[in-house]
Amino acid sequence: MGTVTLGVSIAVPEPYGSRLQELRAGFGDTAAHGIPTHVTLVPPTEVEAERLPGIRAHLAAVAEAFRAFPMRLEGTGTFRPLSPVVFVRIVEGAEGCTRLQGEVRDPQGPINRELAFPYHPHVTVAHGISEEAMDLAFSTLSGYVVEWVCDGFALYEQGSDGVWRKLREYPFGTGVTGVPAQPGSPVDQAAGSASARRS
Repeated sequence: MGTVTLGVSIAVPEPYGSRLQELRAGFGDTAAHGIPTHVTLVPPTEVEAERLPGIRAHLAAVAEAFRAFPMRLEGTGTFRPLSPVVFVRIVEGAEGCTRLQGEVRDPQGPINRELAFPYHPHVTVAHGISEEAMDLAFSTLSGYVVEWVCDGFALYEQGSDGVWRKLREYPFGTGVTGVPAQPGSPVDQAAGSASARRS
């Protein structure tokens, strides 16, 4: 059956995702149009196509047991000189992302993917472009702020054209293993409304 290249990520919702994607392209990052704006949970991973049903079942189980959590992006950071990346920082929600990616990459699960660097949740806005262009991205978005409630994640496949396409969304359930929310908080209410939409 061959292999497929998969990734798991949290999408930055609209209209913020498209705007950041446009800015990334404007900085000269030619890959931008093929990469929806996201927070990576599992980086590009090549797997046998026959493993897809097991991976989907695993992701559904992780999502069902997780809770919605608040996300806030603010300001910029960079991995330079270690890696040619400029990103928007996650100032709220990093703990939720870290816990979620740990469950998705469970060593006993079907996506036991080793990482080249310690996990650091972020939203890439420039990668592999000139130093001047990365400096521009860093300064242009230094005052950027946006927030939302993360209520799920998605599985993506990279096509032969290099474009990432969403295969399936995995909305969170109402289990107790995710990041706890205060009873009656907007996060709790968002989780409840997401559950109601699915029933």
